[in-house]
This record gives sequence, C-alpha cells and structure tokens, in this order.
Amino acid sequence: MVQLIMGLKGSGKTKRLVEMVATAVREESGSVVCIEKDKKLTYDIPYQARLIYACDYAYAMGSYDFFKGFLSGLHAGNYDITRVFIDGLYKIIGGKDAAKAEEFLTALDAFSSKHSVNFTVSLSEEPESATEDMKRFL
Repeated sequence: MVQLIMGLKGSGKTKRLVEMVATAVREESGSVVCIEKDKKLTYDIPYQARLIYACDYAYAMGSYDFFKGFLSGLHAGNYDITRVFIDGLYKIIGGKDAAKAEEFLTALDAFSSKHSVNFTVSLSEEPESATEDMKRFL
C-alpha cells in the first residue's frame, strides 16, 4: 500500500507524518523507517524508528532511479521493514516533476505488493494538482 499526503508548506503534512510514525512504532510488529531530507525531525521521531537523513546521501539522491535502488537496498538489508515514511519527496529528489513522481509511486506500489512494505509519502503540492494516477494514493 502507498499512501500520499499532499498539501502546501505549513499545512501540517510533517506533523501528520510524525504522528503516523509514532503510531506505527507502537502498533507494527516489524521495523519502521522514516526518510527526511535534512536533520529536522531528530527529536520528533521515536527512537524505535530508523531515521535516515537523505542529505547524508545527497551526492546521488537526486534521481528517482537512485531512490528506488536505495529503498530496495534498505529492504535487502532488513526484511523486517514493514513501514517506510518519506517526508518531502520533491525536496529529497530536488525538483518537482509530477509525471516522474507518479511513476515512482506506481513503482513503490508494486514493491509494496511484492514485499509487504507499506509506504507513506508526503509532497508539498496542492492535492488538486495530483495526476489521475496519483489520486488513487490519496
């Protein structure tokens, strides 16, 4: 399953995501991972979740293909991962491209089905601007 959280800056996306991470840590039997661009959520995310800073991998994080490989590598290293939260996909990738984001979300959905990993992704964008294919993840 892929869940998409969309809204403009200041609309509460990150706060909602942090609450979802805390709930997942309490309720999930597997590992929980949260990926953010910078080190802003260090004290907000429960220590039981694995917090990954994309800025530590900035030399290569600027493409969707790399990010898909990165997520596959995370799973290959820990088959117990059941939830992955991605805060600010456009910020992590370094640009807004709805068509590529749509392809990425579709790839995550296929990965989710195959490996039983649920993804929650936030995007700084109006929900009305979501493509038709993206709307199925809202």
